[in-house]
Amino acid sequence: MGELASHRYSVAGGHEIHLAETGSGEAVVFLHGSGPGASGASNFRGNIAAFVDAGYRVILPDLIGYGASSKPEDIDYTLDLFVDTLFDALRQHGIERAHLVGNSLGGGIAIQIALNNPDFVRSLVLMAPGCIAEQMSYFTMPGIAKMKSSFGSPEFNLDEQRKLVANLLHPDWADRIPDALVTERFEVARTQPKDVLARMKTPNLGPRIGELDCPIFVLWGLDDEFCPAAHGQMFLDAGKNARLLTFARTGHWVQVERESEFNAYATGFLNEYS
Repeated sequence: MGELASHRYSVAGGHEIHLAETGSGEAVVFLHGSGPGASGASNFRGNIAAFVDAGYRVILPDLIGYGASSKPEDIDYTLDLFVDTLFDALRQHGIERAHLVGNSLGGGIAIQIALNNPDFVRSLVLMAPGCIAEQMSYFTMPGIAKMKSSFGSPEFNLDEQRKLVANLLHPDWADRIPDALVTERFEVARTQPKDVLARMKTPNLGPRIGELDCPIFVLWGLDDEFCPAAHGQMFLDAGKNARLLTFARTGHWVQVERESEFNAYATGFLNEYS
């Protein structure tokens, strides 16, 4: 894998969106999820090389409020805000068409982009996508209850960051979380306002899945405590060209917990539609 080239773009609202990239070929845009410390590179570091080796140009944006992008306070973090700022930056970067790979909130963003701009999206690879149920229903999931911390205050520390990462994973992963990952996310988390989580507002895109015309590959851990794996059936019921793959003893981060399998399955899928 080559060096990640870094780019920044000014978008509407006076915000800046950071993205990194490497590789060449058709563009694959990786969209990370929410949570303290999230960023494009930290969520997908174990996947980048496999996609580059498969002949793809990997784009790793940091969503607004995350990574090295702007982190405004005193605003609502709506799905439209995430989508509009991201799409503006991608178009400024010269991306005219791309495969979108999205986890959790990133999956919801990918779906909304495909609904808004169907000609932009070659295909969707979605790992436990969010935004396909009412927002309040996600708050009833056990994973959310475990995410309590002092995030947003000076007391927030590395131990809390490690626990937050561990909550995303199946317990089999408890002793395998890299220190570098925890540290990387902690450095981002210390720069984030509480509003990025406390004032997030997402719609229910579930009823609109049938409007998606692009090929869709959904991957889900059966032990996901944040986005219920049962939601995967929605894509099979309503999707025009959808497939679903589930994994036992796997939590919310399929791309991390099942790294080699995810890389092989996802690049194989993309090869069908490139």
